[in-house]
Amino acid sequence: MPYIDVFMAAVPRARKADYIAHAEQFGQMFKRYGALDYREAWAEDVPDGEVTSMPMAVQKNDDEDVVVGWTIWADKATRDKAWTDCETDPVMKEFGSTMPFDGKRLIYGGFDQIVGD
Repeated sequence: MPYIDVFMAAVPRARKADYIAHAEQFGQMFKRYGALDYREAWAEDVPDGEVTSMPMAVQKNDDEDVVVGWTIWADKATRDKAWTDCETDPVMKEFGSTMPFDGKRLIYGGFDQIVGD
């Protein structure tokens, strides 16, 4: 089964175009290093919660929306090698200094797929 990286972040609505341009570069970089697929989605129907919620998880401010993304890899070994290789990629080096959101509130994790084609 594939290995999947998933993340969630709060992004300022005013920076949406900047974020999309950045995300497209990031996705292309991952595909160069072996990602089978790279997707991101901007929140449309993501309710606030009372106990827990996506907005609460990323400490979303009133001027922000939640973004989720996922990368599908053939396996964890491919993903691990790609992340190591990305460390020297110019896109990754630029990413830290030009992120159009607060990376400290990003939630990230790797998952073994258990259901799906």
